[in-house]
Amino acid sequence: MSPVAERITRIAAPVGTGVLLVVLWQVLSGVKIGRLALIPAPVDVFETAVRHFGIVLDDALVTGGNTLVGLVLGTVLGIVLAGLAAWLRPVDGMLAPLVAAIAVVPIVALTPLLNTMFGASSQTGRQLVAAIAAFIPVFVNVLRGLRQARPVQRDLFLAYAASGGQEFRKLTLPTAVPYLLTGVRIASSVAVISALVAEYFGGPTDGLGTAIASYAKTGNAAVAWTYVAASIAVGLIFFLVTVLLERLATRRKPT
Repeated sequence: MSPVAERITRIAAPVGTGVLLVVLWQVLSGVKIGRLALIPAPVDVFETAVRHFGIVLDDALVTGGNTLVGLVLGTVLGIVLAGLAAWLRPVDGMLAPLVAAIAVVPIVALTPLLNTMFGASSQTGRQLVAAIAAFIPVFVNVLRGLRQARPVQRDLFLAYAASGGQEFRKLTLPTAVPYLLTGVRIASSVAVISALVAEYFGGPTDGLGTAIASYAKTGNAAVAWTYVAASIAVGLIFFLVTVLLERLATRRKPT
């Protein structure tokens, strides 16, 4: 396949998938359970989104802000603890069961506790939920990346009398960076989902998750699905930004 054809295919594939999903959405919107439609029609959701754009945008910024804070906190904590675990075996032994326990903590059970601790008007609980969710993939991937350098490579640095700092800068860190970026890419999606779940189960009255819960309970399906679409948009933005960063950092320079 020529480069031009490959580029066209790369663009056409997601566009075609999007069109098919919209068509499927339109078909399903005509299905009714009793007197209620299963889902609102795409046109209804679009009109609602245009009409409530400002309000939806404000809530999206709240959710995006909570996600960003949680993602940054979880990434920093994951890098620091992974570095300690790779450097000191006793730390690795202590962190392994702790990380395993955190990985299985149900967000729906943790959110009410954090909201109670920090107050129902604070975003801190939601941000911590996103941080905890983001921490796991970053920690696991960074720890794996720090251990990817092969013994023969380390022996070569030792043979050239390289210092520990030189070995870290020239070997360990470059090897770990792709794993870090992969972890951040995974963590970004998980953080968005966790922030939405945290908003869904209480806390302040703003945020996309809170709006989805509120409008779904009142039976206003078009508005609820508008907020669902906004949640998808927030998730896609975080995912695309992290994918772009990953590609820029791992792009190989021509030799």
